[in-house]
Amino acid sequence: MTTGTIAVIMVFSIPIIAILADHFQKQSKLKHKVVKDQLELEKLKHENFMLETEKMRQELEIQLKLDEIKNKKEIL
Repeated sequence: MTTGTIAVIMVFSIPIIAILADHFQKQSKLKHKVVKDQLELEKLKHENFMLETEKMRQELEIQLKLDEIKNKKEIL
């Protein structure tokens, strides 16, 4: 009786292990995709930050030049 029980357990455990292995593999692939998407998002955020910073720098330079011109006119 115990030999039969062991045989039945072993026969049914193989598909269960295969199902679990497949599930964990799919989970790993999904995690990989999520991390890849997060990395792409961070790259876009960084690029956006750099563009905004450059735009603000240019606007500041323009404002400083305008202020300088205004100050020169006031002196004259």
